[in-house]
Amino acid sequence: MMQRPPTTALRRIGEISATLGARLNRTVELLCALILGVLVLDVGAGIFGRYVIELPVTWTEELARYLMIWAALLAVSSGVARREHVAVTALLDRLPPHRRRQVCAAIDLLAFAFFAFLCYFGIGMTEQGATQYATIFDMTMWLAFAAVPVSSALVCLQLVLTGLRDFSRDASPVLMAGAAS
Repeated sequence: MMQRPPTTALRRIGEISATLGARLNRTVELLCALILGVLVLDVGAGIFGRYVIELPVTWTEELARYLMIWAALLAVSSGVARREHVAVTALLDRLPPHRRRQVCAAIDLLAFAFFAFLCYFGIGMTEQGATQYATIFDMTMWLAFAAVPVSSALVCLQLVLTGLRDFSRDASPVLMAGAAS
């Protein structure tokens, strides 16, 4: 029977955060797929109503807008979890590994600060949306506006989890894109 080498506490934290991040990412990806499926059906109903039966279905355009906002903002956390977000790495690739890790950590901290800021002010925006009403639907805008703080909080959580995952390993985070899958 082969024995595994002893795992350090830091490596164990990295493994736990990788598992949690992957599960959270999978849930968000499934939710995005569901939202996009509903979006396709919604746009299809709008096209069918407008061009086939020549009776415009007015609510489809507004629903499509809200669904697209939710899908796009939720997908940001998936990009962060996979480290597939937009980045220019030409300069970063030329740095030695220890400097690259430091720059990646600084970038993650800046991203965390930005999304925490967005989450904090998004909560206020959502509260204000509770008194505003949608044009077509008889609903308040809090549900549409809630996409900002919810997605920002998910991004912050994924930044923490990917940071723990990546920096508990020996390899550079830039080289581990997609490791959460």
